[in-house]
Amino acid sequence: MTQAADTTYLFTSESVSEGHPDKVADRISDAILDAILARDPEARAAIEVLVTKKLCVIAGETSLPDIDAEAIARRVIRAIGYDDDLFGGDSTRIQVALQKQATEIASAVDSKGEEGEGAGDQGLMFGYACDETPERMPAALLYSHRILEYLAAWRRRNPGILGPDAKSQLTLEYRDGTPFRVDTMVVSHQHAKGADVKGIVRAAVEEVLPKGWLDEQSRVLINPSGSFIIGGPAADTGLTGRKIIVDTYGGAAPHGGGAFSGKDPTKVDRSAAYAARHLANNVVAAGLAERCLIQLAYAIGVAEPVSLYVDTFGTGKIPDGDLAKRLRETVTLTPKGIIERLQLRRPIYETTSAYGHFGRTPDGERFTWERADLVDELVGRPSTTTRS
Repeated sequence: MTQAADTTYLFTSESVSEGHPDKVADRISDAILDAILARDPEARAAIEVLVTKKLCVIAGETSLPDIDAEAIARRVIRAIGYDDDLFGGDSTRIQVALQKQATEIASAVDSKGEEGEGAGDQGLMFGYACDETPERMPAALLYSHRILEYLAAWRRRNPGILGPDAKSQLTLEYRDGTPFRVDTMVVSHQHAKGADVKGIVRAAVEEVLPKGWLDEQSRVLINPSGSFIIGGPAADTGLTGRKIIVDTYGGAAPHGGGAFSGKDPTKVDRSAAYAARHLANNVVAAGLAERCLIQLAYAIGVAEPVSLYVDTFGTGKIPDGDLAKRLRETVTLTPKGIIERLQLRRPIYETTSAYGHFGRTPDGERFTWERADLVDELVGRPSTTTRS
């Protein structure tokens, strides 16, 4: 979003639940990755999953292709809440086609010696933070996630009423660059026959959204297409990595294009995107900008990023170029440096697979990239120039 601060505009983001077909695939991919890293923290993996009616296909490359991927997939499907004949932990046919990682890719990553691991692929990654919410995330996306998280918890406390599949979409009106009110809230939620889905969802919306955001003109559209009884992979095919905007910033910032789920941290698609968010989050937490976009770019087999770009959209307290230099001096941005600083070789990824990889609460082990632990160092470093 690049609108001037004195304008009024609408901005929309969406989220999907853990039972959405694409998120089922993401979770299976990340659960298999976790099992691989639990066996060998140095292991490599790029796990892709397809789910559809009565079928789950698992493919990809890993240094541990003998992992029991079928058992993991069945456990995940049950945990999400699918247990019928169309798609369930017992009824679904599972095909596994995992193979060893290509030796050329492995050698490019491993060949850096003291410099650290080379990047597992070329690419560009973005991180973003803003002061719209305490989580330093875009508000439309954050509350789209929160509504579905609330409904998922409600579903588990009240089984047999709501199904696992759901989508939300929130359109906010911004005034002077700040979210002011809800223009339109859309929620489509799978449900059992006869369930009062509109009453359940309306109560969730009113509970989750900040007080005062809903007014008489706000539209709340619940299952606008009608009934939604058959959902998940039984109704629509899902693939790993197809919800990258939901996973990141809801369209409020660019995305480099690489998906996260199923990839070990030598894949900079994942680790460098986490590092870029970590930097942007700390810049905003330190009061050095109200909004901050970070771009990192890498070449396969090369440890240091080929570029680091900073854009604070005119809100920075120091020039963007000076901020980029300060960040370079503060952190090591090689894959090895990122992995060690954010402790990414642990089995921590299954919980990232739904409701966004960013804006989550760090708990000591998971979501380490959300820690505002660089603030003192960033503030303490001198600027090379002074902004008038």
